[in-house]
Amino acid sequence: MAATLILKPSLSSAFLGQKLSCRGNSKRSEPSRLFSKDTKCATDTAYGGNVPKFSRLNVWDPYKRLGISRDASEEEVWSSRNFLLNQYANHERSAESIEAAFEKILMKSFINRKKTKINLKTRLKKQVEESPPWVQNLLSFVELPPPVIILRRLFLFGFMACWSVMNSAEAGPAFQVAISFGACVYFLNDKTKSLGRAALIGFGGLVAGWFCGSLLVPMIPSFLLQPTWSLELLTSLFIYVSLFLSCTFLK
Repeated sequence: MAATLILKPSLSSAFLGQKLSCRGNSKRSEPSRLFSKDTKCATDTAYGGNVPKFSRLNVWDPYKRLGISRDASEEEVWSSRNFLLNQYANHERSAESIEAAFEKILMKSFINRKKTKINLKTRLKKQVEESPPWVQNLLSFVELPPPVIILRRLFLFGFMACWSVMNSAEAGPAFQVAISFGACVYFLNDKTKSLGRAALIGFGGLVAGWFCGSLLVPMIPSFLLQPTWSLELLTSLFIYVSLFLSCTFLK
């Protein structure tokens, strides 16, 4: 009996230790099981989730990729690009494909415009070469200066015209016309390096402006004119225009 009592505690203690170790192992294994399940769920999910993918991602033609015709306007191209980018903004490859197609169309449009300008210049040059000799001789006296020179001379002769109108009640525009004629001769001499030729062209511009003003001013309705605007003043305005054209565009 004593031997039995002595053996029982050892058996029960061994049994309890084994049971506790089993419970401990089961508790330790639960987190690993949960971790493995979570890992499996994460890896089984498809890349990108529910992000929509552009169906025409690999279409070679940029017009077909954007879903527009080759005759589409620039507004239609921009509209298609913005619509598609908003729809597939979360898919990087789709957005890059849309942008690439858009850039190709813009580059092609730029090249076509450049070719059109070159063709227009070529056509104009060809028409001038095929024109009669007197037209070619007439065009040989005409040139197109830089825009800065045009604006400067336009400002000068515009100032003279405004000065004449503001001073119309006190005196005539003879002084302003003389200054404008001198400026025209100066600009032409700086261009042609010939004072005689510059004076001749300037005088021709003066006479042409006076002649056009004398013909056209009487045709202007009287209700459009101020009472202080005389025939001399209105004729001077035509002279300023003629002098500006002569010293700016004639050689």
